[in-house]
Amino acid sequence: MTPTPLSEQFPWVAQTIQAVGNGRNTDAVLAKTPSALRGGVQALAFHVLRQWAWAHAVVPRLASKKPDAELKVWLVCGVALLREPRRYDPHTVVDQVVQACKQNHRLKAKAPFVNACLRRLVREYDALDQAVCNEPEVRFNHPTWWIEKLQAQYPDHWEEALHCNQTAAPMVLRVNPAHHSAQSYQALLLSETAVQSVTVGPHGLLLAKPLPVTQLPGFGAGHVSVQDASPQLAAALVWQSPLLREKVAASAPVALLDACAAPGGKTAHLLEMGQRIKADQRVTALELSPKRAVRITDTLTRLNLAAFADVVVADGKHTAGWWAGKPFDAILLDAPCTASGIVRRHPDVPWLRRAADVAQLAQDQQQLLSALWPLLAPGGRLVYCTCSSFKEEGVWQIDAFLTAQPDAMTASDLVAPGHILPGNVSGNPNLLPDLGENAFMAFDGFFYAVLDKRAAS
Repeated sequence: MTPTPLSEQFPWVAQTIQAVGNGRNTDAVLAKTPSALRGGVQALAFHVLRQWAWAHAVVPRLASKKPDAELKVWLVCGVALLREPRRYDPHTVVDQVVQACKQNHRLKAKAPFVNACLRRLVREYDALDQAVCNEPEVRFNHPTWWIEKLQAQYPDHWEEALHCNQTAAPMVLRVNPAHHSAQSYQALLLSETAVQSVTVGPHGLLLAKPLPVTQLPGFGAGHVSVQDASPQLAAALVWQSPLLREKVAASAPVALLDACAAPGGKTAHLLEMGQRIKADQRVTALELSPKRAVRITDTLTRLNLAAFADVVVADGKHTAGWWAGKPFDAILLDAPCTASGIVRRHPDVPWLRRAADVAQLAQDQQQLLSALWPLLAPGGRLVYCTCSSFKEEGVWQIDAFLTAQPDAMTASDLVAPGHILPGNVSGNPNLLPDLGENAFMAFDGFFYAVLDKRAAS
């Protein structure tokens, strides 16, 4: 297959980066990108985002004339692609970016200016790089407020976490135990694709290199899903509830709530694990966004699990509008958060979030916890998680909740896996599966708290 020229991908890369500059995430633009270009455009755009601060610092030093907004975006993208280590030969980058400009009717006349700026960067790279890299925001490619927050909250690990955010996350699979063990699917994957993998936990496989889902054996039939190892902990923590174990042993029906459930990966994993132990289960998958709720249905349909779930579009903070009054035996609350723990997979997050978002989202989380806790049966379990590294959305949130709820108790120490604490998963080891030696690579930054409601006396 002939590689797509960079000049054809570059305008879509620039559109994606412009969307981030306008406060929108990359998903919408990438969804409109021609399918033949989408993978390459995403890889290039993510590379640019990982050089965002550096490129924005370099561009003003390349010419005395200030570029207009559109031209600046194109320059930022071109400059980012020239940062070492480079994906392309520098002269190829310059040539292809200039070609892309010439093919754009609005930028055609500005192609010589772009050419001059990029060639200057190639000639004076070391001096320009040294001039901008003293600033922490440039060095770590995160906003200053974010850097300072991690410094204060994780004085021993903040640099490691920021550097880790700059690396692309590996591809991790969740094997459906109704069809395969992790080991049997690992062997199947190797035989059909020649891709090596290692097991992470009971159902996870960390791939040596990413694959299109269309190449995953049995993907369309629901044998496997793509899911990072951190969210794979959620279902296991729910099903280890003493109340659920008692009900399953007695063949009694089990009612579960997955709040903020889109896109449905955790809902599906709950059901997969329930099927494995032959639970008489019913999951209510709650989602505020109608558009995102469709993704839950699509996920469950692909995995042949839709018959065991009710997808409800409603606000979890206002239970009167959707709750029928029957308590749930367990609740999984994957609360909306800053997504500060999954920057490896979403490098636009640091440039979309604002410092004020942390307090606002922490308030939303507190409201959800307070609203959903009364829906939990005595003796039941609520598993709270966020894909955040900030303590306002994790340990501090739960400390405040425990103070306000005398009938809540932690079933374990707080569990905080992820790259914020490399190679270490804290908490009660009896609650956690054997994660294996590859836990650090496979885990995004997640926070978990396992809360049980005291049984009625």
